[in-house]
Amino acid sequence: MPLPTELPKLLGAVVDRTGPSVVSIGRRHRGSGVVIAQDRVLTNAHNVRGDEVTVTFAGGRSERGRVGGIDIDGDLAVVAVETGDAPAIAWTDAQASLGTLVFGIAATAGGATRATIGYVSAVQRSFRGPGGRRIGGSIEHTAPLAPASSGSPIVDDKGRLVGLSTNRLGEGFYLAIPADAALRSRVEALGRGEGPRRRRLGVSVAPAHVARRLRRAVGLPPVDGLLVREVEAGSLAAVAGLREGDVITTLAGRTIADPDDLLDALVETEPPFELTLVRGTEEMTVRVEAERTAGDT
Repeated sequence: MPLPTELPKLLGAVVDRTGPSVVSIGRRHRGSGVVIAQDRVLTNAHNVRGDEVTVTFAGGRSERGRVGGIDIDGDLAVVAVETGDAPAIAWTDAQASLGTLVFGIAATAGGATRATIGYVSAVQRSFRGPGGRRIGGSIEHTAPLAPASSGSPIVDDKGRLVGLSTNRLGEGFYLAIPADAALRSRVEALGRGEGPRRRRLGVSVAPAHVARRLRRAVGLPPVDGLLVREVEAGSLAAVAGLREGDVITTLAGRTIADPDDLLDALVETEPPFELTLVRGTEEMTVRVEAERTAGDT
């Protein structure tokens, strides 16, 4: 752990190493981003609008880039843009842990670099992405970030990417998507123009408290689970025999208490798998046999 008197020198070294990799996103500085490869910039999905975006590099050079791949639910976007001599940031091989010293390196409207110091204050945090899905496994840190800093890198004392700052909690705490192997794989896919592939069950659901209230209203005993409000024709759910009014209670043995549980289970479970549900007063199990194309649940 560096001494307080060593931090200014260390901060300067980190900025020298990483500042040229950090960019401003949007003609009016909507957010920040970071060069991850030749002609590829990573930022948050909520920082881009449409298929094209202005990218301003350290020093003020601006280029028009094209969104090559985007993951709304994961709040990630990769922009294809001429990066010139802007270097790609290095990735860390280690996961950040509680107390890790981190540096927030963000762009400003004029192309200058802003740098702050903080610590990892928590791990395995979650927040809602712009698509409404829960993003788990996030790093909470205390490196102060100004508005329009989302999409900026959080780096370690060697200037290696630790996470991508995404969400402000207020009162001095911020969340970043960790720069782990999973993120690297997702970013590489987005860079190839491959969107995320997410399994669809093909149902619209109501949360558990609604399911309990509606069942009581028709004289049925309350059940904890998700109430099926609609089944999409030809979907996995339809093929498996789900019906409107069913209450989903487990998927592959996992308890389903809220919509996030269902979404997470679908991401992590390969078909075939079994759903336990309650229909009227009868508990039953249906088998989901096949997978259809990707999309939202």
